[in-house]
Parts: sequence; C-alpha cells; structure tokens
Amino acid sequence: MTGRIAFQGELGAYSHQACHDARPDMEPIPCATFEDVIETVRKGDADLAMLPVENSTYGRVADIHRLLPGSGLHVVDEAFVRVHINLLGVRGARLADVESAMSHTVLLGQCRDFLRKNNISVVTGADTAGSAQYIARLGDPKQAALASPLAGEIYGLDVIARHIEDHDRNTTRFLIMSRELDLKRRGSGMMKTSFVFRVRNIPAALYKAMGGFATNGVNMTKLESYMVDGSFTATQFFADIEGHPDDRNVQLAMEELDYFTTNIALLGVYPIDPARR
Repeated sequence: MTGRIAFQGELGAYSHQACHDARPDMEPIPCATFEDVIETVRKGDADLAMLPVENSTYGRVADIHRLLPGSGLHVVDEAFVRVHINLLGVRGARLADVESAMSHTVLLGQCRDFLRKNNISVVTGADTAGSAQYIARLGDPKQAALASPLAGEIYGLDVIARHIEDHDRNTTRFLIMSRELDLKRRGSGMMKTSFVFRVRNIPAALYKAMGGFATNGVNMTKLESYMVDGSFTATQFFADIEGHPDDRNVQLAMEELDYFTTNIALLGVYPIDPARR
C-alpha cells in the first residue's frame, strides 16, 4: 500500500468502490461522515479524500458543495463510478429463495422493475454496505441486499443477480482531494478547473461575470448556486471550466469574473477523466 485514502461509508460502499478503482494501491479508510473524511485528511491521517459530488440520476450530493470551500482541501483528480447494483445473498441462495431485499432507499428506488418482477419486497437500510453486512450476519437465504460487487466480496455474499438497476447509465462523479493544490500537471489531455465565487450585489452581476467566459472561449461545464450560512441573500456559486488557470483565455475570463465578485476560491486543477466522455 502506498498511502491512505479516506471515504464516507462502510467498506464495500460505492465510495469504497471508487477508491478501489481509482487508487487501487492505496489503503481505504472508512469514515462516518463527509466532515470526518475531510478532517482525516486535514490531520494527515490520510493522504487523499474521495468525495461524491453528483449523480447522473439524482443530481448533486447534498452538503458537499457547502463543505468544499472551507475544507482546506484541493481537487487533484475526478473519478466516475458506474453504479452497478447487484442482488447479494448468503452462500447458496437462489433468486427463487429471496423474499425481501435491503438497501439504502436510493438504491431500492433504482431497481423497482426487477424487484416487482420477482415479487421481492423492500427493506430500507441505513446504507448499501451496511445492508450487505447485516444480511451476511443474518444468514437467511430469504433475505438479500442490494449493493456493489465489492460489498459481496468483502462480506462473503453470493451475487444472485447482476446489474439489476432499471437505468444502465447511472453514474456517480467523485472528486479526489488533497491537502496541497497542484498547478503543475498538464498531461496530454484537457484540464479542468473548479472554483467557487460570490457575485457583487449589483444588477445583472452574474450575467456580466459569465460574459468573460463566453467572449474568451472558455467552456463552463458546471454552474450551481447554493445558499451560504442559511441566508436568502448571500448566494455562492460552484463552477467547473475546461482549461488551466495559466491559459491566457482562462486568465482573461477570471479577471473579468473578479471584477463582478466579492470572493473567488480556487478548489483545484486536474485532468479531465476520460470516463467523462
């Protein structure tokens, strides 16, 4: 193992799957909350954090955008995980044996067609990996879990049915974060820059701030707003753009953005993951 990477959830969670796929040489460190993940890296007990930011079906992950600006961490990579859902049961269990399936409510909702077709009732669990762990301890072939294949391996469960999700493109995007901001990498492909900002309290400030990206040919791939400190008047924006801060067109766009904002915080510069395409 070369280093440690922290994630939220139990061993076998989809965040653990992301760690396994993107950083297979690192030791995964499970944490109870996103705040715990961030603090584990900040204290030096882990080298990297694996944090989910958005899902292709359910949109952005709650609370993450609020936590990132004050985390003290910086994005060094992105990773995409296809959420393949499997029906896991105790050794020797068959599909005909299964009467109920346990998982997080989000995953249960993604497998409605399969569960209905096979007359399997649902049981809501706290999370996916925890459900797999519970079913393994229970030892009842009539009860199964919906989770990742990695969870099945960890808790000694058989895969009764593979890839049972209703939609075949369900994907979660993760940000890999470090204590250090890395501006040196360029790579052979396109770079992405993530940042947050607040606009000045003047008419059409956001419209004018965005104009610099359009006129300088900078592609903005994400722009999301969210409230700050529970205020209805203070709005912060999270943005992803294609390019590096040293690129001249990005410099010009950011200079124009600066004129119309009260605060800009660079979160990270990193290569675009080929899986994004």
